[in-house]
Amino acid sequence: MTAELVAGVDSSTQSTKVVVCDARTGEVVRTGRAPHPDGTEVDPAAWAQAFADATRDVLDGVKAIGIGGQQHGMVTLDEAGEVVRPALLWNDTRSAQAAKDLTEELGGPGVWAKSVGLVPVASFTVTKLRWLAEHEPENADRVARVLLPHDWLTWRLLGRPETAVTDRGDASGTGYFSPTDNTYRHDVLAHAFGGRTPDLPTVLGPSDVAGHTSDGMLVSAGTGDNMAAALALELAPGDAVISIGTSGTVFGVTETGAADASGLVAGFADATGRFLPLTAALNAARVLTAGAAMLGVDLAEFDRLALSAEPGAGGLTLLPYLDGERTPNLPGATGSLHGLTRANMTPENVARATVEGMVCGLAAGLDAVRAQGMAVKRVLLIGGGAQSAAVRAIAPIVLGLPVVIPEVGEYVALGAARQAAWALAGTAEPPTWHGTENRLELDEPAGALRAAGIEIQHRHLEAREAAHGVSAKLGED
Repeated sequence: MTAELVAGVDSSTQSTKVVVCDARTGEVVRTGRAPHPDGTEVDPAAWAQAFADATRDVLDGVKAIGIGGQQHGMVTLDEAGEVVRPALLWNDTRSAQAAKDLTEELGGPGVWAKSVGLVPVASFTVTKLRWLAEHEPENADRVARVLLPHDWLTWRLLGRPETAVTDRGDASGTGYFSPTDNTYRHDVLAHAFGGRTPDLPTVLGPSDVAGHTSDGMLVSAGTGDNMAAALALELAPGDAVISIGTSGTVFGVTETGAADASGLVAGFADATGRFLPLTAALNAARVLTAGAAMLGVDLAEFDRLALSAEPGAGGLTLLPYLDGERTPNLPGATGSLHGLTRANMTPENVARATVEGMVCGLAAGLDAVRAQGMAVKRVLLIGGGAQSAAVRAIAPIVLGLPVVIPEVGEYVALGAARQAAWALAGTAEPPTWHGTENRLELDEPAGALRAAGIEIQHRHLEAREAAHGVSAKLGED
């Protein structure tokens, strides 16, 4: 029997990636890829071209497609549906002051967290719209519709229909959508955008059909990148994901939304009708590459050095805040190495302390989501940093939990494909793609190793308090 094929797209900051899968099993049968231009603002036409390049010759026989996209990006359209200005991406920080202003103007962090599940930072769309209204008023006056990157690509794929669509997962990262009430906060949008409320996309349900392309291919609702990754990993309650990429994210699926007034945890929605509390750290895999560069070795030798040292690195503690930090909120922080002596100042201990410090930073994010009521029974470790032998050995010790390493994959694209298969099937639940296969399960530490992990975390908290005046209680100044 010929397999029914579905496609998933990951339109990320760096590139467009496409996977074509068997709709029943999730087996990947074809892939495509095309780069995006660098920068924190991009003409969306570049995404359309990358989509065309990445999907060329791979969509033959595909019955359904879903789009996963980078969250928060601001795409503005005029009355004719043309782009008003280049899209501001999540990593564009020019709206940092707008975030502070909006937080103060609408009642403070607690009010924001309760209203929309998050506290404004420069990443979120609402702050970018305030920046646009203040700094480019002529462009702001032309804006008739605001979309997110995945919304815009879906809209283009459907032939630019009168009504655009999104899903609650991606909408929950805008700052003007309530994931608990499943409704836009037009009052918040109007306040941010000079009293105006541009048209917003209709929010579809998780398995809804957005429409069909001109050649009859079904298009699913699509979602944001973190939501698509969670869908690909087939997360269950009790699972927490730690993704170690350029930055690090910690997230999991819950039945109730988060409302963290500290702003450390964003109370996003997921792509299944539940919630996806998420926290982000700025310092992740780049800490490892910086440590290797400092020691003058490649990453393989860096791993060997780290694994040659004992847990605790002979008393060395690295605070890995090489680019400031977001969890805990220390934007002006710098990194530091504590506890140096002539006895412990070896390349092996420095490498070990670097890995332990990076993992402790991510553990702070895990503590933050736990504080919002998310029970964690195990951790799924993904991203480029998860391929490090030293990270794999050290993470269970520091985290004190069972750690699972899923098979390497394009999780955002796979999640978008699984959503497309769900919409195509029209079932109550998404198809099971046996996502638990091909996973490396690392044992939970016990005895001396667990005691060492507790001591490492304790020293990390003490060093942070001494260096940056942050209490051992996460987020407390």
